[in-house]
Amino acid sequence: MKNMNPDLFTKLDNPAWWALKGLQQAFAAGAPHIKRYRAGILPFAAFEQGTKDSLDALDAWLEQDEIFYMIGELPSLPPHWELVNELPCIQMIARERMAVTGDSVPISLLTPEDDTELFNLVNKVQPGYYLPGTHRLGNYFGIRQDDRLVAVAGERIRLEGLTEISAICTDPDYTGRQYAQHLIAHICNTCLDQGIAPFLHVLQTNQRAIRLYEYLGFRQRRGITFRKLVKL
Repeated sequence: MKNMNPDLFTKLDNPAWWALKGLQQAFAAGAPHIKRYRAGILPFAAFEQGTKDSLDALDAWLEQDEIFYMIGELPSLPPHWELVNELPCIQMIARERMAVTGDSVPISLLTPEDDTELFNLVNKVQPGYYLPGTHRLGNYFGIRQDDRLVAVAGERIRLEGLTEISAICTDPDYTGRQYAQHLIAHICNTCLDQGIAPFLHVLQTNQRAIRLYEYLGFRQRRGITFRKLVKL
């Protein structure tokens, strides 16, 4: 993976767009230069950089008062859209297999029977990004203790040769046991063995998480901003 074509990573400047144009087009709605994930799948929209089309073209695909996110640079917003807030993030990529010290833990591929527990756990720890259909975008893995799903991580935005690791969550009652490290390493190693480079996004202010990801083998690629918007 060290010698992967660097041109591949340029698509990460506009990851949702390339995902919706490629591997995840089955989850897309929109027009030729404007796309979004279908309602109930993921609250993200994207546009083709360099297009002359206005973001107004996305209006037909948004509901009144709908909250959604766009990643990266934006042109001028339509007057009836409101910027709720900006989330400056660091985009990170892993190119080598990972090893986790300590005792191994049982990790299972989650199935439709786990959907409710998965949804509840992610929204307990990281509310607002994970919808009932988000699990359809990729594989999600979990760790169970005391007959409970207590830690999860999965695949969200997927491009040809690239997979975003997301929904990295541990129930507050079960933190400090390296569950997140084991899940991240499991997913990343699975991807890397298939020739797929894992990437993720983390808030610039979350230095603790950045240090953890760097310890596991992720390297910073660039800063990138998630913008939370609403159509009024």
